[in-house]
Amino acid sequence: MQTETLKLVYTLLCDDVRIEMGNKISLMGIFQNIMVERLPVSLIKFAVINHWRGEGNHQTEVRILSPDKANLVVTSQPTAIDLAPGGFTDNVSFFVNVVFPSAGTYWVQTIADTVVLEEFPLIVTDAGAIGAGQPAEEISETIN
Repeated sequence: MQTETLKLVYTLLCDDVRIEMGNKISLMGIFQNIMVERLPVSLIKFAVINHWRGEGNHQTEVRILSPDKANLVVTSQPTAIDLAPGGFTDNVSFFVNVVFPSAGTYWVQTIADTVVLEEFPLIVTDAGAIGAGQPAEEISETIN
């Protein structure tokens, strides 16, 4: 996913991000989907990390859309990134007290210079719905 001078290398979702000594980032609780005991759920805090390569000045933001893509659940503040030729940067967007009212496939969009560069699903479900639909041995999560 890229524009002429900017490439989105990857996007990760996690519970928290810390900046460590040496300007290293530590990611806690990386996830792909959200499973909770019951809905609606309000997530106290989570982060979206985007890793960028390229050059020039750009405006980026992250949006989360409802399953029908008709409503905005939350959006980050627009962030300016400035890259030297061949440069890279990580941009972290924190979200606080985000309410997911119902189960479904929400959509996480990463935007740069008003262009949607990436859109991927974020499945939100409750444990009762999963357990009712499948035998327990079929519920698994693979970590690579």
